[in-house]
Amino acid sequence: MIARGLDAYRSVDVDSAILSASSVELIVMLYDGAMTAIQRAKGEINQKNYAAKAALISRAVAIVAALRDALNEPQGGEIAINLKDLYLYMEQALMEANLNNSIERLDECHRLLSELHEAWAILAKSDLARSAQAAKTDGTSTISYGKV
Repeated sequence: MIARGLDAYRSVDVDSAILSASSVELIVMLYDGAMTAIQRAKGEINQKNYAAKAALISRAVAIVAALRDALNEPQGGEIAINLKDLYLYMEQALMEANLNNSIERLDECHRLLSELHEAWAILAKSDLARSAQAAKTDGTSTISYGKV
């Protein structure tokens, strides 16, 4: 009973974060989700719980595919094309990791996602800082539920 209440609370918390997030913050959240799924899949491989491992890797593949599908190649140019290739590579590597229970391939994908996550997190912070500064200069407030 308590566990259900905690799950509901977490769900509302996540839903609120998503609704108030910028597009850059949403990308950071997607990277977080993929990296978490990969880390958990590694644990499931170690526990020999292959059904859970497969579900977690499938979640990571779906997130990476969503990131790839969201790219705007005409607007993003060479960077978007390179990201698309990297996402396709990671999708393939994750599928191989699933087939072969390869922690090494999972580690490789986690490392790649972590590097991208770091860059997007820096961008999100600079976006947030710009938004806060713009709000100060135009007299509006961006403070909402503890976020600036």
